[in-house]
Amino acid sequence: MPVDPSLVGREFPAPAPLTVTPERVSAFAAAVGHPGDAGSAVPPTFPIVLAFDAMQAFLDAEQIDLHRIVHGEQRFAYVRPLVPGDELTATLTVTGLRQIGGADIIATSSEIADATGAVVCTGRATLVHSAGGAA
Repeated sequence: MPVDPSLVGREFPAPAPLTVTPERVSAFAAAVGHPGDAGSAVPPTFPIVLAFDAMQAFLDAEQIDLHRIVHGEQRFAYVRPLVPGDELTATLTVTGLRQIGGADIIATSSEIADATGAVVCTGRATLVHSAGGAA
């Protein structure tokens, strides 16, 4: 079943804030093979942890199965670097939707904000959703 085009413009917040801790940074850095001292610098792709929580809130709310999604593209634009101690929230907005060849191409933007509400990073992703059919 195709994704409803009226989703464009809707917002989906992540269910909980995330505090950037040295332990989380080290675990993430080790998982993605980030070079250097894993505890001293936050890898530039770290916000995907929180952006994924917001994406999962979107998928749950719209009853879209994660196994029908291919992550087509991801970009991050920073206002400032993340540092341990940041308490972050994320809100995903569906910014575009088109259907091509039986697939939904879903454009999203996730604003990552700190505890003051200031945006520190924006993640943009393209998701390809297969409506499925006979297995």
